[in-house]
Amino acid sequence: MHLIPWSYPTVEGFTLRGWRSPPSGKPLLHVLHGNGFCALVYRPMLLTLSERFDLWLSDVQGHGESDHGGAFCGWNRSAELALEAFEAGRAVYGQVPRYALGHSFGGVLTALVLAQRPALFERAVLLDPVLFSRRMIATFWVARRLGLHRRHGLARKAAGRRSQWPDRQTARAALQGRGIFKGWTPQALEAYLEHALMACPEGVQLRCRPAREAEIFSSMPKHLWPSLKRIAVPTLILHGKGSYPFVGPSARAAASSNRMVTQRQVSGGHCFMQEEPGLAAERVIAFLNAAPLS
Repeated sequence: MHLIPWSYPTVEGFTLRGWRSPPSGKPLLHVLHGNGFCALVYRPMLLTLSERFDLWLSDVQGHGESDHGGAFCGWNRSAELALEAFEAGRAVYGQVPRYALGHSFGGVLTALVLAQRPALFERAVLLDPVLFSRRMIATFWVARRLGLHRRHGLARKAAGRRSQWPDRQTARAALQGRGIFKGWTPQALEAYLEHALMACPEGVQLRCRPAREAEIFSSMPKHLWPSLKRIAVPTLILHGKGSYPFVGPSARAAASSNRMVTQRQVSGGHCFMQEEPGLAAERVIAFLNAAPLS
């Protein structure tokens, strides 16, 4: 899988970076990652997808190769900036079919992009998007007014995450089979160790600071459910049976509110695409290559 680095200086004062395939005439797939990850963490799945698509891999503010950039600019603005970067670079691919793929946090950003630019992509797949329920969103805004939003369980867990190890071998031993990494293939874990960590004087450290991950989990997207209703292209939500309890019900609610959205539960957890990368890629390919809806 040959990839070319790209960069895009934003008006917010930081630079977004990522990777893209050399144009080959294949359909173009825009990919957004989960919170705390980066696009190349999904390398095992992407290897299969690259056989059928050219790839545009985008690292969000504070993730992967992108600048930390001060305070988090927000879910909606992150979606807009990813879109701006894609618009700035996609011309080299010509008039090929365009598709979108996002996991978790990146799945929500992808949904926001689909609502904002309904004609940009022909189809999309959201992998276990963290579609916070209406009740969760309402509770968050009350908590924010009371200054309690940083006590959110995911935010507290992220803030306390270990961020440094003496070397990658030690990091591997500490992470393998634990927490979010439970069930990951060795290749998926190696992709994380290679691309989500970087060298530092003490050894290696997370590229995405735990404080940034916590900052994202201490915030919410605006107008999420109205955006889901505005999706106008065929969109598949794949969600793991062992994922967060709210993901499945929210996926079903999204599908019931918009005929263009379908949902399917699959085996595995929140990162099922890291547990069975080949199978996840096959499901994505099958949906994106399906015949248009009548």
